Amino acid sequence: MSIEIIVQNLINKYKTNDPFEICDHKNIIISKEPLGTIKGYYSKFYRQKIIHINSELDYRQRLITCAHELGHAIIHPNSNTPFLKGNTFLLVDKLEIEANKFACYLIFSDKEFLDLKEYTIYEIAQILGIEVSLVEYRLKKIYKN
Repeated sequence: MSIEIIVQNLINKYKTNDPFEICDHKNIIISKEPLGTIKGYYSKFYRQKIIHINSELDYRQRLITCAHELGHAIIHPNSNTPFLKGNTFLLVDKLEIEANKFACYLIFSDKEFLDLKEYTIYEIAQILGIEVSLVEYRLKKIYKN
């Protein structure tokens, strides 16, 4: 199942695209804590899913971070990316890209991208607070349909 469909099913089921509300519905604990330069991470402890978010982030960045980590909780529920990154030779880029796409689909509608069509890709990325590669990806998907 594609990430776009997974996200749309969640939005339809819970009648919201707010990652904090979806976490609440799915009994995923959100812990806001000082994490230094780390925006957030996902962990699972005795079958309990936990999203850790840096308490120093502004609301917009907490929202995007929560959506990204929710992506890990939904798409990669048993993967511990901080462990994999620090203790193995496995590449976690694919997992991170999928979580970024999940967050992008959850938070931003196609209309929000289309409303910014007079801006460059770089300006859109800055306005929305997301990576340029995600803007390029979404615009290609939007204009393909």
